[in-house]
Amino acid sequence: MIEDEETATERTALIYHVANDRRLSTLQHEHDVEARSIISSAVTKEEQQMAGSTVGERLPYNDYTTIDWLHDLVKDSYRFRAIQAQKGLRYNLYSMFEACSGWIAVIIIGSLTACVAFVVDVAEATVSDWKLGYCTKNPLLSREACCEDKTPLLGARSELADKCEHFQIWTESYAGSFAIYVGMALAFGVISSSATMLTKRTLPAVAPESNGKTNGADSSSDQAPVGKAMYMAAGSGIPEIKTILSGFVIPNFLDLKVLLVKAFGAVFAVATGMCLGKEGPFVHISTCIGYIVGNWFPKYQENGRKLRELLSAACASGLSVAFGAPIGGVLFSYEEISTYFPRRVLWRAFLCSLFAAIILKALNPTGTGKLVLFETNYGTDYEPIHYLIFVVLGVAGGIWGGLFCKLNFLWSKWFRSYPIIKNYPVFEVFLVVLVTTLLQFPNPLTREPGDIIIKNLLVDCNSDISSNSWVCLNEDTGPDIGKVNWGFVGWLIYGTLTKLVLTIITFGCKVPSGVIIPALDAGALFGRLIGQSITSISPGIFAMVGAAAFLAGVSRMTLSLAVIMFELTGQLEYIVPHMIAILVAKWVADAISEEGVYDLAQTVLGHPFLDPDLAISIVRKHNLLVEVLIPPKQTMEEITVHVPPTNKVPRSMLKRKLDQLHARGLMDAGLVLVQTHGDSAVPLLQGYLSESELEFGLSKLCPPQSAEQPEFMIRLLGQLVDDDPSPEALEVDLTPFVDRTPLTICAKAPLEYAVEMFSKLGLRYLCVTEEGTGRLVGVIIKKRLVGYLEHLKEGHDE
Repeated sequence: MIEDEETATERTALIYHVANDRRLSTLQHEHDVEARSIISSAVTKEEQQMAGSTVGERLPYNDYTTIDWLHDLVKDSYRFRAIQAQKGLRYNLYSMFEACSGWIAVIIIGSLTACVAFVVDVAEATVSDWKLGYCTKNPLLSREACCEDKTPLLGARSELADKCEHFQIWTESYAGSFAIYVGMALAFGVISSSATMLTKRTLPAVAPESNGKTNGADSSSDQAPVGKAMYMAAGSGIPEIKTILSGFVIPNFLDLKVLLVKAFGAVFAVATGMCLGKEGPFVHISTCIGYIVGNWFPKYQENGRKLRELLSAACASGLSVAFGAPIGGVLFSYEEISTYFPRRVLWRAFLCSLFAAIILKALNPTGTGKLVLFETNYGTDYEPIHYLIFVVLGVAGGIWGGLFCKLNFLWSKWFRSYPIIKNYPVFEVFLVVLVTTLLQFPNPLTREPGDIIIKNLLVDCNSDISSNSWVCLNEDTGPDIGKVNWGFVGWLIYGTLTKLVLTIITFGCKVPSGVIIPALDAGALFGRLIGQSITSISPGIFAMVGAAAFLAGVSRMTLSLAVIMFELTGQLEYIVPHMIAILVAKWVADAISEEGVYDLAQTVLGHPFLDPDLAISIVRKHNLLVEVLIPPKQTMEEITVHVPPTNKVPRSMLKRKLDQLHARGLMDAGLVLVQTHGDSAVPLLQGYLSESELEFGLSKLCPPQSAEQPEFMIRLLGQLVDDDPSPEALEVDLTPFVDRTPLTICAKAPLEYAVEMFSKLGLRYLCVTEEGTGRLVGVIIKKRLVGYLEHLKEGHDE
């Protein structure tokens, strides 16, 4: 039996005897020199210094695998000690630079993020205005910049021609303006989506190597395994960033090309007028900048854990420039995106967000000279009776947020399952833009870009500055309470329903887009609608609180959102209404749908992510033990290596084990090493060798030998190979790559223990031992735990 032969091979040290010991010694010496050269070129100095430790070396991380947080912590300690051990002025200066490199990096990241945001903001405003006209002074100027010496009627572009002679509209005809508006929006949508298609990448996949012919077919016809396809610049990027910051690797997602396409695509996507915003893409752009800048510093380039600390700080600058909210950006990174956020990351995120705000204010893309985007001054205060209205807004926002998550999930599964939509994403964008423009243009409230819609709805009609806006001209502000402009109320109802429906079908399209601005738009429209029946205070207050409530229901943000709303409007006295509406919206939305929009997007996109809070709540309902995650017996036989007392195993046996790992389709697996000591019949755990290190060792250090050469023997445990190797066989040492201190857990421990260990310690794998004997019974990798929790969650939802 083949299985019996494999078992015998695993337990027997096969020694290949030859007569010519001198020839073997020569071959061994030549191989040792070549192996050292390969290791020195593929493994960093810090990794080589760790060769004598028990944690094992790590090669550059295999694509779409998890990083080892504990290993990177030890690696950073070795690097620090190596630098501190050096003496002299040069090394003292280098040590000072290393200590300051994190602060220098975040300053550069914040500054560059602000520069990119300035370009995107100015370009988007100009391109968006091209749908209605152009500036005769300079076609590259936006309408606001072209008419900076005039006061346009907010929300009524058709009347702008009478107020600003430098902005030329395309035509006076309503039908002609409508047609040009739709045509240009469609062109912008196609441009944005086509650019996004340039970032399509296929994630790597593994498969068993073919051996000759399979089922009578020639092996040359077998196609290489193909992984999941992703459009790196599509969407907001926040779900992918959450996955990366949790310890997973998504190759090419933070490259320079993705950054450029994301910025370019966001300009035209927002200019279409679709229900999307550029705030999410700004977070992705800032993270790309953080990744690029981080690779300039060896401290971050060679350490996945340290790099993710830098990326967490970079996320804060993205929201800082998106909303002009530097404090809210830091809290957003902490609350919504990052899984690992120690105090030093908080400080650096604060500095990164600060410099982003300073540079953006100096560049002044809005022309106001202020960071506050929607500055308001209502002049009236709320009363205790209005708390009830704020609660109603929170309930409405929670209902909308919970339904949005469910309906968008169903829409994505149904509509995007059609072959024509799935295979031609540009066509989907074309259809969505067409529907959006046809529905939004007739309504003066929704004809504008999303940020202008919010600005128009938050106006205080009692202010002299805003008294000539379209909203105030059509809103009942007089003493006659019974007189209501039902036409304006109809536009508010129409706009609210339109935004709700269009946001559901738009989120997930293959263009750079976010959901923050559409949620704020829908909430502001609904809040202004509620405010029409309350005359004691400005309806703009309810629009402001409604915007926060709807965004809270969609995203489930709390603290960060309250601070962002304060920084957006400059209204400190309305923090309490915001807090009430946000908390109520979150409670109601959680009752409808446990996951927020970003968590749901991770599920739709198929990205692995371990949410400890959600995982613990799921596990507790089932009262499970760790033993439920133990792999099947056949799997354990394939991944277990019984190391003989000589600590050597043949290369052919490890090669067969590697092929079996490939056949399982996992790029995060490895081999577990066990050994029997003395008279004990129980094989005890001795170490763990990951798949990437094993593949490196077999392909680079000991390539397949010729028929004239003896079998390579691989040393897996024990001390390093002596300078005078045994003449019995060619020998390669993989001991430095073996983790000889893998963490273990008892099979009878509650499953919550395993969840906590994976989430809090950042483990890649966890070995399971039998209660009482300590015998190895299983190995759990992080993706196995994530997959099992997803299965439990789906069963719970059903």
